[in-house]
Amino acid sequence: MIIDYTDRERDLLARIMRAEALNEGETGMMLVGNVVINRCIANCYTFKDIRTITDAIYQKNQFSGINNSLFSGKPTSLEKRLADKVLNGEFYYPATHALWFYASNDDPCKDTWYNQKLSGKYKNHCFYMPKPEECHEIY
Repeated sequence: MIIDYTDRERDLLARIMRAEALNEGETGMMLVGNVVINRCIANCYTFKDIRTITDAIYQKNQFSGINNSLFSGKPTSLEKRLADKVLNGEFYYPATHALWFYASNDDPCKDTWYNQKLSGKYKNHCFYMPKPEECHEIY
């Protein structure tokens, strides 16, 4: 376990993973989960006061998925298992060190986004990571 969490927060994580990346399959959903966990661990940028899954998901103007109907309702057993994998430390490229992502709508990813370096693309999502010296906790 990387961070402390409640069953409710595990379900919340599973729901945001579904809402942000259901169309990108299990790996896509886990990449979103990696970003959420990285934000809980990071002590940099706008994430200095983010320490819980609830804090990360409901941070203002961060996850558009909270407004998606897919965010409502209980997570499935598969979605809970995927959240458990993330919570147990399974990280996947390109979200291994990422703090940000956006849906590119099949356009090429920008080399930088909010002055952060592109770590890679998975299907329709572009992922961005800080420099290690600026946010060492996630490295």
